[in-house]
Amino acid sequence: MSTHEGAIRLATRGSDLARRQAAGVQEHLESRRRSVELVEVETRGDKIRDELIHRLGKTGAFVRALDEEVLDGDCDLAVHSMKDVPTEGMDDLVVAGVPERATPGDVLVTPDGTDFDELPDGATVGTSSLRRKAEILATRPDLDVEPLRGNVDTRIEKLLAPHRQREHEERMEADEEDDDEFERTPQEWFDDLREIERRSLEREVDTEYDAIVLAAAGLERTGIGRGLDIQELPPETFVPAPGQGALAVTAPDGRFAETVNEAIDHPRTRVETTVERVVLEELGGGCVAPMGAYAVVQGEYVHTVVRVLSEDGTEEVSTTRDLPIESHPEAASDLAADLAEQGAAELIEQARGTDGEAKRAE
Repeated sequence: MSTHEGAIRLATRGSDLARRQAAGVQEHLESRRRSVELVEVETRGDKIRDELIHRLGKTGAFVRALDEEVLDGDCDLAVHSMKDVPTEGMDDLVVAGVPERATPGDVLVTPDGTDFDELPDGATVGTSSLRRKAEILATRPDLDVEPLRGNVDTRIEKLLAPHRQREHEERMEADEEDDDEFERTPQEWFDDLREIERRSLEREVDTEYDAIVLAAAGLERTGIGRGLDIQELPPETFVPAPGQGALAVTAPDGRFAETVNEAIDHPRTRVETTVERVVLEELGGGCVAPMGAYAVVQGEYVHTVVRVLSEDGTEEVSTTRDLPIESHPEAASDLAADLAEQGAAELIEQARGTDGEAKRAE
């Protein structure tokens, strides 16, 4: 399958989630009786850990370094989270393969199983996403949405840290005072904790979160969601980012890309993500605007929900439409044009202006 002899070299970021995603692509390709080697590449998004994702420049902070490995001939393919891939500026690369998508929606994670509607007034919710922040505030303007960065493990540790540390202190105090409030000793309690909970006991607390919002796919692929208190958020309201939950395998345009496509492309996922990304490209949202697009193939139509909001969630332009599957790219473009006329373009321009002002103030 490769354009040269030997193993196919697949570029990936080095995080646990990225490596698991790449391993799935590796399995697909190896089922075609070819050897695949994973090559870890550090990206600009990995190097700048303290900035919010939308401050890292236009969409592509986690993508460009991987694609450059392919363009330079050091790797044959690169695997990305689809939502990170720019809709323009692919140079001589194409999205050769789109494997079957994982769950595309968002989930709410809490330390105690509290549902979104039951969070107390003023509760602190963590997210690094402008879209998630806007959708949260549109539904619950009473909540306090605070920045949250890091990989999936880190974000969950930040959520659990103050709660597990407080519980540990209470158990230690009760044990010292011979109080029988707890049935288990502190050591027995500690032994029953999962590894991520144990790590949270050692984490310094900067912000105490009552809940965090994450992509469902990240929890599924890492397996870290098992045992957590998770609520799936309805994708028709908490509309996910275009391409969320899907992967994109990039390759040089040509025969090799066609062969990769035959090996790993999932037609339904390709159609759904094409609709979402066409809407994104036509509206020009990139990563600076709070925008969600969610498409699902239903028979001869692609059921599509799009939501564009102001950063504080007080304004929005949204629609739901069934697009004919045989002309889904053109229909998605028409949908985006209608939304732009209804005010979506103005909201995106406002978001772009706000982002520029924030950068100049730094």
